[in-house]
Amino acid sequence: MPENVLKNQPLFRDTFLEIDLDCIAFNIRQIKKAANPGVCIAAVVKANGYGHGSLEIAPILMENGADMLAVATLTEALELKKQYPDYPVFLLGLTPDSYLPYVVQYHIIQTIDRLDQAKLLSQTAQRLGLTATVHIKVDTGFHRIGFSDSEESIAQIIQIFSLPHLEVQGIFSHLALKDEAENERQFQRFLRVIQILEQHGCCCRYHHIADSISFVDYPQYQLDMIRPGAILYGLKGFHHGHLELKQALSFKSKISHISYIKKGEGVSYDYLWVAKRDSVIGTLPFGYADGYPRNLKDKGFVTIHGQKAPLVGVLCMDQCMVDLTDIKNAAIGDEAIIYGDGSNGTLDIDTAAKLSGTNKNEIVSRLTARPPRIYKKSGEIAGVVHNFSLQPLL
Repeated sequence: MPENVLKNQPLFRDTFLEIDLDCIAFNIRQIKKAANPGVCIAAVVKANGYGHGSLEIAPILMENGADMLAVATLTEALELKKQYPDYPVFLLGLTPDSYLPYVVQYHIIQTIDRLDQAKLLSQTAQRLGLTATVHIKVDTGFHRIGFSDSEESIAQIIQIFSLPHLEVQGIFSHLALKDEAENERQFQRFLRVIQILEQHGCCCRYHHIADSISFVDYPQYQLDMIRPGAILYGLKGFHHGHLELKQALSFKSKISHISYIKKGEGVSYDYLWVAKRDSVIGTLPFGYADGYPRNLKDKGFVTIHGQKAPLVGVLCMDQCMVDLTDIKNAAIGDEAIIYGDGSNGTLDIDTAAKLSGTNKNEIVSRLTARPPRIYKKSGEIAGVVHNFSLQPLL
């Protein structure tokens, strides 16, 4: 990392994330190209843009094909609206009744799955002299949130369409992705609800059920809006389809200490790793408080000088140890790649997820605010973001 570039933006530690904005731009353009003409793209940037930084990647998404941004919580929506007040932000999750004035005042597109809350939102918008925009969620089998597809629920949805100061912009559901038969059953249940609503004159602009996986694997479910999330960041969860993507994130650190230990000596808590030979042990300044899975003990590795350095001993909150014995000339200050794109022997996010028994989305979204984010564009550093600010020393 060129120190002169970061002179006025010190990292303060040797563990950081690199996000390649060109990869984000490439991925959203690939999505746009694969989508049917006229399909609205709601780019999902919840959980701080899956750990990549929602505020920093938002302009790239806007410039390269996203029609709106989608988040999970009111705070995420407000953060984006404060920065980009004129850009549509869709709140996929529910908002407690007491906070609905914020939804209206900041012109946030709100998910609704209760008639009584729709009425309250209508009254709130009327009191403020504004119009609230909503998407109605229909539960077709996922059983998380949403109106059921019963006659009683559909009758309630019909009432929502007639509420004053309330625009029903869309209606949506979510696939459980159990198998193709269940996907199709859910899709048909969703279409049935839409059909009944339209028979009662209840029409809206957007109908959507496809997330990242279903957009690629089941393009017939695109309708007129899609909700890509993981694929924006180059994380591939699909199985049947194909979409060329580029992983945008890498996670890096540097060797901070080197120990020389004898055969039979232990490392870290409880000495759960014991050297089977005289060994060289490197300490790296990252741990589970940075979002690295603690259960990668004895399974994970970092890459130093293009060689794998296995994690040894119990991962600590702030530090971890790796075996450098077979990496000649390893020295304090050498770069260690924690997550790479799989090239040059690096651990990619998909492999890290499999080794830790989880999925790719959890691996990246659990990355905490503690590691600074370095943003790169056209091969150059475009910015550095910390979770705090400090004036540089003179």
